[in-house]
Amino acid sequence: MNGRQLGFSAWTAPRLKRYLALAVLVAPLALSACSSKDEFDELALNDTPAEVLFNEGLALRAQGKLRDSTAKFEELDKLYPYSEYSKKSLVNLAYLNYTRGKYTETVTTANRFVTLYPGDPDSAYMLYLVGQSYYRQMPDITRDQATTERAASAYGELLQRFPESEYVPDAQRKLLIVQDQLGGKEMQVGRYYLERRNYVAAVNRFKTVVNNYQTTRHVEEALFRLTEAYYALGVISEAQTAAAVLGHNFPDTQWYKDAYTLLNSGGYEPSEDSGSWISRAFRGIKL
Repeated sequence: MNGRQLGFSAWTAPRLKRYLALAVLVAPLALSACSSKDEFDELALNDTPAEVLFNEGLALRAQGKLRDSTAKFEELDKLYPYSEYSKKSLVNLAYLNYTRGKYTETVTTANRFVTLYPGDPDSAYMLYLVGQSYYRQMPDITRDQATTERAASAYGELLQRFPESEYVPDAQRKLLIVQDQLGGKEMQVGRYYLERRNYVAAVNRFKTVVNNYQTTRHVEEALFRLTEAYYALGVISEAQTAAAVLGHNFPDTQWYKDAYTLLNSGGYEPSEDSGSWISRAFRGIKL
């Protein structure tokens, strides 16, 4: 039996195959569209009042069902965006995500709240959670410190914008730890350059510590390293100034004794140049 006897000509077979292939491609798209429509319809048909959804979310949270509580607040936010209950839901979502260790989600939600409601008292709490989220992810000193810098930025913004907030004392304590780590990173890189006799690069790193992290434990070593680097470069006046400032602020430390010995080996002594950037950096600073 040939093609004509079956009711179609031979040239229609390739076309039929193309039609079948097209149908295979279209079917998933149609199903996806149906799925999206079903999801939209489900949301559209959900007319549960915002207050009810909010209270359900709180109840689930109280029961320790944090995942279910998160889902409930997310649903409320989708159904009633920019409402007062949506605003409260964002606060709860940030807290729940932080409690569950979902720090990326915490930062996203908290930053959204701060953007939408910058003057709201709860923005202080949101900034605190942003800082905490980055703080808990700080890497060790040998790695890139971008996350540590973000923690410092969040805590700093909290202290600046909401100085009377109840979260300020803890943020201040955490910020000291964050700054110490950032200063430590600068010292690590500075030592690396110093060991390789790249003295200019080393000076720039130690200078950052002296200018930005004066209240950290690294400033003593930074002043000694500046003495070393400037002495190696032949910039004796700056080496003398670094040693003098070190001796004035930390007279009983081994760092000062080493700086004094280094200068003395070349026939010099610590002597401060009041016009030096080192002197200006410490002017008015009480260590």
